[in-house]
Amino acid sequence: MRKHYFKHRKVFDFNNQTNDVGFPLPWKKGNEDNHFLYRLYKKSQDEYQSFYQHHLEFFLNKYPDAVEQEFFVHVKQIITDAITALVSKNRYTSKHAQERNNRLQLQEFLDYLNTIDQWFIQSTEQETIKRQLEEISKLLSENKKLKEENKKLRELETKDYIDIREGRQRTLYHLLLQIRDLKLEDGKELVNATTLNIWSKMISKYFRIEGKEISFESIKRYFPPDNSADLTKYKEIPKKDQLFTISPGKKRGL
Repeated sequence: MRKHYFKHRKVFDFNNQTNDVGFPLPWKKGNEDNHFLYRLYKKSQDEYQSFYQHHLEFFLNKYPDAVEQEFFVHVKQIITDAITALVSKNRYTSKHAQERNNRLQLQEFLDYLNTIDQWFIQSTEQETIKRQLEEISKLLSENKKLKEENKKLRELETKDYIDIREGRQRTLYHLLLQIRDLKLEDGKELVNATTLNIWSKMISKYFRIEGKEISFESIKRYFPPDNSADLTKYKEIPKKDQLFTISPGKKRGL
């Protein structure tokens, strides 16, 4: 283990906003972890990143072979140990209010550390429980949303279908192909499909031929995509099945 992880305060440095640990006068260097915690308690949440980075840069510069993971593990261990120590403190003392505030701030800083944890460092029992509760809450919320969506889908779902006379399915296809190409007075389409195969899927799902299902593949070959460059894969509706023609209606006066 390294001897120094945190940048020490220089002698006669009386800056109260410093990120350095220690006192402005000579102090015992063996308990720098406590000085790190003392300095952390003076920081606000938006200062956590700069505080962490300040000491990380010192550590990496002091030890050329050091990596951030080593520093991260050391800092996280200090925080989790301090939280455990505060949790076990006697609640009925004059220091309880301050110790509670310190514990809450340590947990806040620990939450920050978890956001930058690239190495999935093993969590403490308290962290594991907290994450599990958060995950359960998230799953319950997602499950509720899925149930609501599923309920709406079931309301629209039906086992009923529209029956087509035997041998007249291509007549229906011809009508739908005409509807697909209809344009209004402004030159824009009456209907606009969001996917290429939606017409074929609709017929396959909601239509039958004398009660029998229609193969999706057999329908798809009559519904080429708009402006397809290769129409050789698709079939035209035979003339004998083109029984109806959709034409614009006469304009009616008001």
